[in-house]
Amino acid sequence: MKKLSELYPNTNSDVEIKGISINSKEIKEGDIFVCTMGVTRDRHDFIPEAIENGAVAVVVSKDVKDVGVPIIKVEDTNKELPYLCQRFYDYPDEKLKMIGVTGTDGKTSTTTIIQTLIGKDLCGYIGTNGRSYGNFTGDNPNTTPDAQNLYMYLNEFVEHGCKYASIETSSEAFFRGRLQAMSFDVAAYTNVTSEHLNIHGSFENYLESKLKLFKQTKKDGFCIINNDDPYCEEFKKASNGKVLTYGKRKDSDLQIVEFKVYPSHTDITYKYKEKEIKINSPLMGDFNVYNLACALLCVEALGYSIESVINRLNDVKISGRLELLKTNTPYYVMVDYAHTPNGISKLLNFVHTLDINRSIVVIGQAGERDPYKRPKVGNVVVENASYAIFCYEDPRSEDPMAICEDIIKELKETHNNYEIVIDRREAINKAISMAKEKDMVLILGKGNETYEKLKDGTIYFNDIEEAYNAVNTRKERESINN
Repeated sequence: MKKLSELYPNTNSDVEIKGISINSKEIKEGDIFVCTMGVTRDRHDFIPEAIENGAVAVVVSKDVKDVGVPIIKVEDTNKELPYLCQRFYDYPDEKLKMIGVTGTDGKTSTTTIIQTLIGKDLCGYIGTNGRSYGNFTGDNPNTTPDAQNLYMYLNEFVEHGCKYASIETSSEAFFRGRLQAMSFDVAAYTNVTSEHLNIHGSFENYLESKLKLFKQTKKDGFCIINNDDPYCEEFKKASNGKVLTYGKRKDSDLQIVEFKVYPSHTDITYKYKEKEIKINSPLMGDFNVYNLACALLCVEALGYSIESVINRLNDVKISGRLELLKTNTPYYVMVDYAHTPNGISKLLNFVHTLDINRSIVVIGQAGERDPYKRPKVGNVVVENASYAIFCYEDPRSEDPMAICEDIIKELKETHNNYEIVIDRREAINKAISMAKEKDMVLILGKGNETYEKLKDGTIYFNDIEEAYNAVNTRKERESINN
C-alpha cells in the first residue's frame, strides 16, 4: 500500500493506493485505474465503471472531465504502467537476479528446468504454466503477464525470500511494452521460427522483439545463445552482456557432444571448459537436450557449477510437456503444448522413435492469432502423424470451422488421413475410441492449460482431465460390452 503522493510526488493527494488495475471490471476498493490503450479498447472509456467499482485515482493520457477522484495525466499510459508498478512494489525486479528466456519453442521447459536446478525456494517461475515458488503454484493469465500482475508476482517472490526469477519473455510482451522497465542478469533464447505474424506484421519485426531481451541485459550480465540456430549471429550482435553459447558446434561454450534418446530418459554427453560431463536426463527428445543445455549454461552463469546441480534433474517435472498419462491401457495417451510447425514436427519425429504403432493427433489452432501458420500446421501434422483430428482451440471470436478449413486447405487434394471434429471434447473422445494396441494418442496445443477461449467467453477445459475422462468412458463401455 502506498500514498498517491509517494507514487506521484507532484500530486497533493495522500489517498492510499492498495493495488493497480487496467481492467475496470476487476477493480477492487482502493485501486488506481490505469487507462491503457488496448488492441481494440481505449480504457479511458471505462473510467466511470472503474470508479463505481472502487478506484480511488486514475492515470490518463487524455483530457477527461472531473470524475471525483484524483487524475494523474501522463504522456503515454502504456509506457507509464510498468514504471508505476515498479514504484508501487518497491522495485522487486532489482531485488532479484532476473533470468529471461525467449524463443519460439522451449521457453516453458527451459525456465522450469532453471527453477528446478536452482531450487523453488530460491527461484520463482512465471510463464505459460502459471507462477510458482516454494510450495506455491498459481495461475497466470498470459505467458508473460501484464505489468501490474508481473510486478505483483515478482514481489511475491521477494516476500517469500527468493533470490532469482526465471521468466518466459514472449515477443508479444516486448511488443506491448510489458518488460520495457526491466533489466536482465541473464538472457537466453532457445530458437526462432516464424510465429505471431498477426501481431508483429513480419518475421523481421518478430525477431526484433526477441532481440530486445538481449539489448536489455545488464552490462555485467550474460547472454545465452543457441549456437546452432540460424539466427544466432543476430542475437550475438544484439547482446549487451557477455555471450555464452551452447550447441553441437565445436566452438560452443557448452558443446553437445552426443546423446541417445530412450523412451524413458536421454543419455547426454556435454563438454564444458574442455571437460566432458555425462548426464542421464529424465527429459525425453532431442529438443530437450538443447533446452537442458540452455538451462545449465544459465545457472553456470549465475555461479552454480553444472556438477553441483545435475543431481536435481530428477526433480524436473514440466506439466503439459511430453506428459504421458497413466491410463493402464494397451494404447498410450500423451498431452503436449506443441502448437508451432517446428515444435509439432520435432515432437512427432521423437514419438515415432518409440515402440508404437500409429500416432493419432488431436489439434487445432487459436483464433485471432497468426493465420499464416495454420496450413503449415496442417501439413506438418498429416505428413508426420498416422491420423489427425482437427478441432477448436481457443477460437475466440473466429468461426472454429473456418479455422479448421484454413488448416486443411492445402491437404484436400493430397491427403485423406484426417477429419474435422469441431468440439474438442468430442475430438479427444474420438481419438481415444479409435486407438488400438500400441497406438499413441497425442493431444496437442494446450498442455496443462485450464481454459478454452470461446466467442461467448472463457470456459474451464483441461486436456489432461478430458483425456482421462475419455479413457474411463471407453473402459466402462468395453466392460459393459464384455
